[in-house]
Amino acid sequence: MSNRLVASKINLSPDSYPHLDHEKAKKFFYFLDISSATKKDYQARISHFLDFITEKGMDRNSFLEYKNYLKSRTDYTVSTKNKYLVTAKVFLKELNRRGILPADITQNIKSFSQSKKHKKEGLNDEEIETLTLALKDLPNTAENTRIKAIISLLVFQGLRQVEITRLDVKDIDLIRKTALIKGKGQDDKEIIYLHPETVKHIKYYLKKNNLKDSPLFICKSNNNKNKRITTRGLRMIIKKVLDDLEIDKCVHGFRHYFTTTLIKNYKGDLLRVAQYTRHRSLEMLQIYNDNIKMEADLPNYYRTFSGVKF
Repeated sequence: MSNRLVASKINLSPDSYPHLDHEKAKKFFYFLDISSATKKDYQARISHFLDFITEKGMDRNSFLEYKNYLKSRTDYTVSTKNKYLVTAKVFLKELNRRGILPADITQNIKSFSQSKKHKKEGLNDEEIETLTLALKDLPNTAENTRIKAIISLLVFQGLRQVEITRLDVKDIDLIRKTALIKGKGQDDKEIIYLHPETVKHIKYYLKKNNLKDSPLFICKSNNNKNKRITTRGLRMIIKKVLDDLEIDKCVHGFRHYFTTTLIKNYKGDLLRVAQYTRHRSLEMLQIYNDNIKMEADLPNYYRTFSGVKF
């Protein structure tokens, strides 16, 4: 490849340009100052962009052409399109930083505009009641205490799935009723206060499973037995519980429930709510608050047009 990125198409097959070899390209993300989870996401997605430019060739407009290609994919959500676009952008910027590409061809190209409103509903009060009644009837086995401990962290603490998987036994202080959480995008752990119900279920779980010094939740499957549970493994456990109760919601719906319930109880005091949900920006909490107000106002909206009948 020449030292100058010209306007004409360039043959960028892996043979002529080894940086486009999929495995070699993945290594470009190794030394970026990002979390290990984000690195894995980028490494999993970069092949999509590499296949595109290997087929089309590359010039100064390739990133824009890639965006237009993603735009044409009606089978992708806007969120998925942005994930692919960001991965390509990070990769191309790194090539430019290292002097492999003489120009940053991602400049002045925006990501896809994405609505910040929630497209999926969280669990509602009726579903939580159905769930809690079912949990009360479960026999006190080691597996059931694990399920109850995980669900208590979802319902009463609003923890993200990855935050639950990162917990160690030593992070839990049952005397002080606290836990040390490594939050989303955080380098250090932060303290949270545990609800009495959470303390009760974690205490039962630790005793029943005889856990002392290990990840708080470990895998029971043969392939990863006794290793730290993954977010996928956690989702499978909770999704089965929800499916058995015919509750058609995702695991993240617990965090929606947690946040919505707090906002309602604290009468829109978002600063106080943020202390419990650990949202770094109040913008997302405002979206929750707007949704709550909109739902509360719907009866008035319906009455406004009550006299119009067809």
